[in-house]
Amino acid sequence: MQHSALAESAVYLSAAVIVVPLFKKIGLGAVLGYLAAGALLGPWGLGFVQDSTRTLHLAELGVVLLLFLIGLELKPSRLWNMRYGVFGLGGAQVAACTTLFVAGLLVIGTPLTPALIVGFCLSLSSTAFALQLLTERKELNTGFGRSAFAILLFQDLVAIPVLALLPLFAATTTSLGASELLSVGKALGAILLISFFGQPLSRFLLQFISSAQTREVFLAGALLVVLGVGLLLESLGLSMALGAFLAGVVLSDSEYRHLLEADIEPFKGLLLGLFFIAIGTTVDFGLMNASWASVSLGLLFLLSVKFAVLYCLARWAKLSPESSRRMASTLPQGGEFAFVLFSAAVASGALAEAQASFWTLIVIASMVATPLVGFLERFLFARFAKPTNPTFDTMTDEHNPVIIAGFGRVGQMVARILRLQNIGFTTLERDPEQVKTVRKFGAKVYYGDASRLDLLEAAGAKSAKFFVLAMDDVETSVKTAQLIREHFPHLRVFARARNRQHAFELMDLGITEFWRETFASTMELSKSLLLELGTSLDEADAIIRRFRAHDEITLIEQHKLHHDEKAVIQYSRQSVQQLLDSVAADRASAGDPPRA
Repeated sequence: MQHSALAESAVYLSAAVIVVPLFKKIGLGAVLGYLAAGALLGPWGLGFVQDSTRTLHLAELGVVLLLFLIGLELKPSRLWNMRYGVFGLGGAQVAACTTLFVAGLLVIGTPLTPALIVGFCLSLSSTAFALQLLTERKELNTGFGRSAFAILLFQDLVAIPVLALLPLFAATTTSLGASELLSVGKALGAILLISFFGQPLSRFLLQFISSAQTREVFLAGALLVVLGVGLLLESLGLSMALGAFLAGVVLSDSEYRHLLEADIEPFKGLLLGLFFIAIGTTVDFGLMNASWASVSLGLLFLLSVKFAVLYCLARWAKLSPESSRRMASTLPQGGEFAFVLFSAAVASGALAEAQASFWTLIVIASMVATPLVGFLERFLFARFAKPTNPTFDTMTDEHNPVIIAGFGRVGQMVARILRLQNIGFTTLERDPEQVKTVRKFGAKVYYGDASRLDLLEAAGAKSAKFFVLAMDDVETSVKTAQLIREHFPHLRVFARARNRQHAFELMDLGITEFWRETFASTMELSKSLLLELGTSLDEADAIIRRFRAHDEITLIEQHKLHHDEKAVIQYSRQSVQQLLDSVAADRASAGDPPRA
C-alpha cells in the first residue's frame, strides 16, 4: 500500500499515543511500548509499513540528539567526581560481559569480527529502560541505583568510540591500506580541532543568534551546531552521532547548556520514540517462529551472563546481597545502542543483516523479559532462599537521654546540634549502606532497626527520656511509633512527618510533637518572597504567623475527619475561605484597600 507522508505520520503518532500509555500503565515502560507499536504496524502486524528504511533514517536523528544531550551532561568536573563508579564498575562490567559473550559466540562458530561486535553490543543495557525502572521504584538515589547509573553512563560513553570505529572493523576484513589510514588520520584531526576550537566557535555563533531574542531562531542555531558537527565527521568516515556527542561535550560548560537541553529535549524524545517504532517494524516474527529455540537460548545466555556479572561486581563494590540482586535485575537487558550499532555495522559491511536481525530480536526479547527478572528477584529469592536475619550491631545501654531513629538528612542535623551542646545520644539506622557512608565521616551510628523491640531495649529506651523519630519511610516510622507507645510510654517523641497523611497517622497514636518535613522551610521561603514583593517586615511576620496558626488548627480538624475524604475536602474548602474572609475583614477595619 502507498501512503502519503502525512497519513504515515498520523498512523505512527496514533500507534504511539495508544500503545505507549498502555504499556506504561502495566509497568513495561515507554521503550517497549514504542517497539510494540512498531511491531503492530510492521509486515507481521497490520502491514501498514512494509519498508521502514525512510522512517529509520529520519528517526536516527533522535539518536543523534540523545548523544548531544549526553555530551551536555558530561561536564568534566562531574565525570571526575564519578570516576570510580563510572570507569571502575562500568569499565569492569563492559569488559567482563563482552569477554564472556565473545567467548560464547566463538564456541558456536561465529567469526571473530562479528563476535566482537555482537558481544560488545550485548554488554550494553538500556539507559532509557533502566532509568525509568529506577525512577518509578524511587531507587535512583539508593546505593545500587547510583552504581547502576554510573554503569549506564560508562556504557553510553564507550558506545561512542565503538560507533566511530565500526568502519575500521569492516576495513580489517579486507585490507587496511594507505587510503584507510589517511581517512583515520583526517578523522582524528577533526576530533582534535573540534575539541580545541569547537567551544569558542559555537559559543560565538549562539551569542550572535541569541542577540536576536527569537526562541525559534536560537533553536535553529542549536540544531545547526549539532548537525553541522555531525555532518563534518560523517563526511570524514565517522558517524554523525559521534559529532553530536562532541558538540554536546564542548558546550557542557556553556552558559547556554540548560537552554539547549530544554529546547532539544522534546525533539529528542519524539524522534527517539520514532526510532524505536521503526526498529519495531523490522522485528522478524517469522524468524522468531522458525528459530524459537535458538532465540530462547540466546535470550537465556544474555540474561544469565549479565545478571551474574552485575551481581558479582555489586558485591565487589561492597553492596549488600539484596542491593546487588536489585542492581543485577535492573540492568540485564540489551540496550537501545545495540540497535544503533547493529544498523551501523550492517551498513559498513562488518555484520551480516541476518545476524543483526537475530540479535536485534534477542535484545527486544530481553527488554520484555526484564520485568519478569525483577519479579523473580523480588519474590523467588524472598520465598525460597534460606532466610537470613541481618547481623545488627551489638549495642550497649550508654544511658543517653536521647535516641535518634534514622540517620538521614533530618537525623544527622539533629545529632550535630546535640553534639554542640555535649548532649549524649544513641543513633540507629537500618540501611547498611547509609551506615557505611556516614561512618566514613566519623559519625557514631549503630546498624539496627528501631522498629524491633529487642534493639530498642538494647539501645537504652527504658532509661532514655526523648526519642527522635527521623525515619524516611512512613510505614516503618508509624510501626516504630506504635512500638514506643506500647512499651515505652515514658519516652517523649519528637517526630518527623513526611506529609499530612503521615501526621494524621502519628496523631492517631497520640503523638502531638511532630514537624512536617517542608512546612517550616516553606514559611521562611514565603516570608522572603513577601519582603521582596514590598511587604513590610511586620506585615510579613503577621501574615506568616496567622497562616501557621490557621494551618495548625486546620490540621487538627482534618485529623478528626481524615477517614472521610469528602468531609476533609469540604472542610478544607471552608477553611481556606474562612482565612481569606478573616484577612479581608482585618484589612477593611484597618482602612486598607482590598487586594486582588
